[in-house]
Amino acid sequence: MKLYVDGKGKQVTVSMDPAPKNDQNGNQRSEKGTGRLMWSTQVFVLDETGGEVITITTAGEKPNVTVGQLVNPIQWEAIPWATNGRSGIAYRATELKAVTGASAK
Repeated sequence: MKLYVDGKGKQVTVSMDPAPKNDQNGNQRSEKGTGRLMWSTQVFVLDETGGEVITITTAGEKPNVTVGQLVNPIQWEAIPWATNGRSGIAYRATELKAVTGASAK
């Protein structure tokens, strides 16, 4: 089951330029099944409850976004994980789409 994030009412701002998502050996990871390269983009998410910095992973072409730009994560998914006594939530999207014009308000 996929857990999608409702982005309504959330302002998502790029806080660090997209970078390759690397494995422990420094090699860029690729998506299982497709072989598309994976990218990590740090964003600041703000809503009525406050703000949080998260990293969203995408696969394929490097996201065409820059620091300070408002974005809309497409098919934004939250993926719970647990390993070696640690746990958290990973975030993934099919695309980080730049918010432009009237939709940026």
